[in-house]
Amino acid sequence: MPYFNVEDQVDLYYEDGGDGTVVLFIHGVWMSSRFFKKQADYFRKNYRAILLDLRGHGQSSKVHHGHTVANYARDLHSFIEHSQLKNVVLIGWSMGAFIVWDYLQQFGEENIKGTVIVDELPSDFKWDDFPMGAFDFPTLIHLMREVQNNQDGFLKHFIPLMFKKELPKKELEWMLEETTKVPASIASAILFDQTVVDYRKQFKDIKVPTLLCFGREDKLIPVEAGHYLQEQIDHSRLVFFEDSCHCPFLEEPHTFNNVVTKFIDSL
Repeated sequence: MPYFNVEDQVDLYYEDGGDGTVVLFIHGVWMSSRFFKKQADYFRKNYRAILLDLRGHGQSSKVHHGHTVANYARDLHSFIEHSQLKNVVLIGWSMGAFIVWDYLQQFGEENIKGTVIVDELPSDFKWDDFPMGAFDFPTLIHLMREVQNNQDGFLKHFIPLMFKKELPKKELEWMLEETTKVPASIASAILFDQTVVDYRKQFKDIKVPTLLCFGREDKLIPVEAGHYLQEQIDHSRLVFFEDSCHCPFLEEPHTFNNVVTKFIDSL
C-alpha cells in the first residue's frame, strides 16, 4: 500500500490514480479517504484523483502529536511538494474545508487551481459575534467526554446524523469501523482544535475559484452557512443538494460528481 513519510513515525496512507488535472480529496474529522469511495473511480476516468488519510485517521499512522488543523495543512503541503503536484484542485469536506483554508493561509494559492468546499462553516464554534456556529462550549465539552468515555456508542448515534435517510446496516458498520480506527485521545484532541478555528477574516483574501456544496437537509451545518460563504468568498458558486444532509458525495454521488466535474472543467 502507498504511504508518504511526513516525518519520523508519521506515514500518510494515500490512493493515487488517473491522469490529468490533480484532484485531491480531504476528509472530515474522524473520517477517512474511504468516504470518497463513490468518487475515486469516477474522477480517475478524466483526472488524476488522490485520496489521502490524515495523520491519526484511516490507515495513516496513529501518532499522538500534531493533531491540529494547521498541522494537517502542513502535512498536506509536504505531500503536494514531495509528489510535485501542480495546479491542484482541493476538495475539502467538513473539517477538510478548514484544512483547505489553512493551507491557503499558510502557503498561498500559487499552486492551487480551484477549491471545492463541502458542507462547512467558517468556524464550528458559536462565537459571541457568530451564533451560526454548530457548537457552544457546553456542547463541545459533552462531545469530547463522550468520545473519551463511549466512543463506539457515541459514533453509532453521530454517524446517522450525517445522512438524510436511514443508513443501511452494512453502511453504518463500515463507517463505524473506519471512524473507530482513530484512537479516542486523538479524536477528542482534533475535535477541540477543529471546532475553535475561525477563518472568517481570511475569506477576503481568497481569489481562487471556489465551489460550495451543501446538503439542503443538513442536521449538523445550517444551510445559511452556504449563503454566508458565497457572500464572503469572491469567485464562489453555491450549489445545494436537495436530497442530502452532510454527505452529498455519498447521498447523491451522481449529481455531486457531475457538479464537481463541470466546475473542474470550467477552471
